[in-house]
Amino acid sequence: MDNTASAEVALDPAIAQRLKKTADGLVAAIAQQHDTGEVLMLGWMDEEALRRTLTSGRATYYSRSRREYWRKGDTSGHIQEVRSVALDCDGDALLVQVDQTGAACHTGTRTCFDGRQLPLSGPDRPARTDRRARADEPATPTAKETTTDA
Repeated sequence: MDNTASAEVALDPAIAQRLKKTADGLVAAIAQQHDTGEVLMLGWMDEEALRRTLTSGRATYYSRSRREYWRKGDTSGHIQEVRSVALDCDGDALLVQVDQTGAACHTGTRTCFDGRQLPLSGPDRPARTDRRARADEPATPTAKETTTDA
């Protein structure tokens, strides 16, 4: 794979201007399975990695440890076909919705978060409620939930 930036085409300056990068010139890129919402992994992109992602249709990241670009799946076959890319409200994170083939994590698990839950405990933790949001519930509170005693 060519690890040099293309001198012919740069990232759209309007997009580049909206990015709030780290001191290293990077933006966090969260990969999410487009149809299930499953969070797959966190990678890093600079302007060139983002340009490659937007123009190729395959997720390309910048490896901080190897200091090079890597297109997900080129060596493992576990590719990420990009369905959409969104910039968050602060400009410091990207949401890359993908169609993941195989494992997303370098350890071989489907996601980088499989089996890695941390325990939730402590005196400052609010009591757990059994009520959980369901996909078929309205996003706004019901009339009963918004009424107050006057």
